[in-house]
Amino acid sequence: MHHRTSRPLPVLAAAVAAAGLGALAWASLVERRMFTLRRVDVPVLPAGAEPIRVLHLSDLHMAPWQRDKQAWVRSLAEEKPDLIVNTGDNLGHIEGIPGIERAFAAFGGIPGVYVNGSNDYYGPIAKNWLRYFAGPSRPGRGVTRSRNLDTPRLERFFTQSLGWVSLNNRVDSLTIRGTRLNVFGVDDPHIGLDRLDLLTGLLDGQRDAETLDEAYSGPEIQLGVAHAPYVRVLNSFVTHGADLILAGHTHGGQVCIPGYGALVTNCDIPREKVRGLSLWRHAFRSAFLNVSAGLGTSIYAPVRFACRPEATLLTLTPRA
Repeated sequence: MHHRTSRPLPVLAAAVAAAGLGALAWASLVERRMFTLRRVDVPVLPAGAEPIRVLHLSDLHMAPWQRDKQAWVRSLAEEKPDLIVNTGDNLGHIEGIPGIERAFAAFGGIPGVYVNGSNDYYGPIAKNWLRYFAGPSRPGRGVTRSRNLDTPRLERFFTQSLGWVSLNNRVDSLTIRGTRLNVFGVDDPHIGLDRLDLLTGLLDGQRDAETLDEAYSGPEIQLGVAHAPYVRVLNSFVTHGADLILAGHTHGGQVCIPGYGALVTNCDIPREKVRGLSLWRHAFRSAFLNVSAGLGTSIYAPVRFACRPEATLLTLTPRA
């Protein structure tokens, strides 16, 4: 009598390998190019204020050959936002600036603010991405790596060509649809460029100037902007009166498990706040926090799984 030999383990291994290859193909060839505009309402304005449409862009990691990304971002001008907030990591290649200029060319005349991320100073390098499971990466800390990107050209384009305002350890204010936005931000906390120690003095000076501005008596809100949403930064922003905080950096986890979410955050923010709109509470106060999953990836890790690349259109509305 002949007995049929079963081979469940080799068959299972082959099935797992095939599923893994399929997931990798999807993540590298399809999903990372499925650019998505996420829309969300944020009830943060004083009663009676006109709604304000804010386009939040982050983490483009632009390389010169990414023409589809450039065209998609350029098309967002058709949404007619009232304000653009760019939370950094625009560059993903040493020749990435022309791609950013093409992508943002249609935004001229739209008010905007920006902060830098580490990838606006340093070009990407190959890394062991498994190290992210051990904690946040630390580019630029304790190393002698030189800045090799043309950050001055990038910032000239933002400030001179587009008319945007730098919030790299700075404060400013602008009036949009009758509401004054007192805006403040920090340079990239991920590489220790944030100067939270300066914020108190800068904001006090801004408020003293507003006290002298007797002509203005309309609605106003406080908006905090940073690239990387480290806890120390979010807590400081809430302490300084932020009503809304915008950040990026996390890529939403970049590789997520459906039903579980992000595996890593690349900072110390809680995993459940790695992407999207939430509330950040500190010292008996709270602020709305929007963390963008961003539009790009490193050229050395061009995958996204269960985490589509995104921009966010936030409609600021009066509080209930």
